Amino acid sequence: MLFVDAHCDTITRIMERKETLKKNSCHVDLERLKAAGSFVQFFAAFIEPVYNQAYALRWALQVIDRLNLEIESNKDDIMLCCNYSDVQEAIKNNKVAAVISIEDGSALQGELSALRALYKLGVRSICLTWNHRNEIADGVADGTSGGGLTPFGRQVVAEMNRLGMLIDVSHLSEKGFWDVLELSTQPVIASHSNAKSVCSHKRNLSDEQILALKKNNGVMGINFYPWFLNNSQKADINDIIRHIEHIISISGDDHVGIGADFDGIEITPYYIAGLQDVDKLFNKLATLNYKEKTIKKLAGENFMRVIKDVL
Repeated sequence: MLFVDAHCDTITRIMERKETLKKNSCHVDLERLKAAGSFVQFFAAFIEPVYNQAYALRWALQVIDRLNLEIESNKDDIMLCCNYSDVQEAIKNNKVAAVISIEDGSALQGELSALRALYKLGVRSICLTWNHRNEIADGVADGTSGGGLTPFGRQVVAEMNRLGMLIDVSHLSEKGFWDVLELSTQPVIASHSNAKSVCSHKRNLSDEQILALKKNNGVMGINFYPWFLNNSQKADINDIIRHIEHIISISGDDHVGIGADFDGIEITPYYIAGLQDVDKLFNKLATLNYKEKTIKKLAGENFMRVIKDVL
């Protein structure tokens, strides 16, 4: 079975801990990715607020450089993928397919030239904001202001469409979300967001937003953070499934996948200590009589569709 995880923060985590991607104490490493089978992993360059404004782009380049060094050191097991054909080649050759994403468009520092340069470095997805306002839009923590995309943000959406990059609306203010859905000519993703009707957290999406993603032919990835699953520090696989079932009830089984947020979250659900335990979720779905076709869509095929459509 093909797996796609649309969001992890493992590269910044190994940089902090002075560890390697091959084997580490984090939620994700190359040994576990290989053991899982055919795997597409989005690796995020998270721009921590401490690097804004002056050093956001520099930090993004440092994270991307570290990922490239790790890929070069393990080139028999992992491959940088910039389009659907690259992903197919990686899987064919029994390699992990690595996709570079950026979490927080502050990395662009208000310059479309930076966007184009990052594209040439292999970046294929950008989460337009983190929780707070940047040059592109308001984040979810600024939602009370009612701010959406700025004029620069509108240029970013158009240029990402032109280049063939995945626009990620996780962390974006609700007004910004609707602006993106109105402007984008391509499917968009919410790489690591859950259903607000199941867990009323500002990081989660309303039923109306979920339906809009369906109409856009986009996909949202279920986040494993307990606070986003049930507003507490304790969650389990059943909480994840409640979100999946709610989203399917609104949009069918073509628009939901996994964006676990491994190494970006300090606590995980019970019995999911890291990537090695993700198969427990799909095994549980099988025991609940989910069709194999649906399980494959959730595991990776839905995100692969969007990768094929956009990249």
